[in-house]
Amino acid sequence: MKLSAQEEYGLRCLLHLAKRGDRASLTIPEISAAEGLSIPNVAKLMRLMRMGKLVQSVRGQAGGYTLARPAGEIKVTEVMEVLGGRFFGPQFCGRHSGRQDVCCHHTDCSLRALWNSIQFVLQSVLGRTTLSDLLMSEDDVATLVSERTSNILPLLEQSRRAAQAMEIHHP
Repeated sequence: MKLSAQEEYGLRCLLHLAKRGDRASLTIPEISAAEGLSIPNVAKLMRLMRMGKLVQSVRGQAGGYTLARPAGEIKVTEVMEVLGGRFFGPQFCGRHSGRQDVCCHHTDCSLRALWNSIQFVLQSVLGRTTLSDLLMSEDDVATLVSERTSNILPLLEQSRRAAQAMEIHHP
């Protein structure tokens, strides 16, 4: 599993905006220079994030891009979904069914259980982490993530049991 360059660089561009403040307006060349990315790459990322309602573009002399909402309201999971999509979602099995219309493992898939669990853990951490959180130091973010992951295993077990109960009631 890899984090794509698009997700990494897009998140870094948003963090650069967040560091400047919620109303800061930066141009594509300014973001490009600050993050060491090409202007076309930043332009593409900002377009995607504008379409995903993470940033707004401002025209004119003082134009550029601003965060669409305060940094404390933008969750990392939103950013990841705009830039790369979910790690695992309902459409996953349809895309990976081999040569058949329906996967031959659709009734009992050990991989689906694994991917669901990983998606749950990712969602549990990234869904509670905001751009503001990522403005802290590396050590502070590590502590925050550690605190947020300490209760994931019991939640994962609850999620697994709920999914099993749904399968029993809705075959």
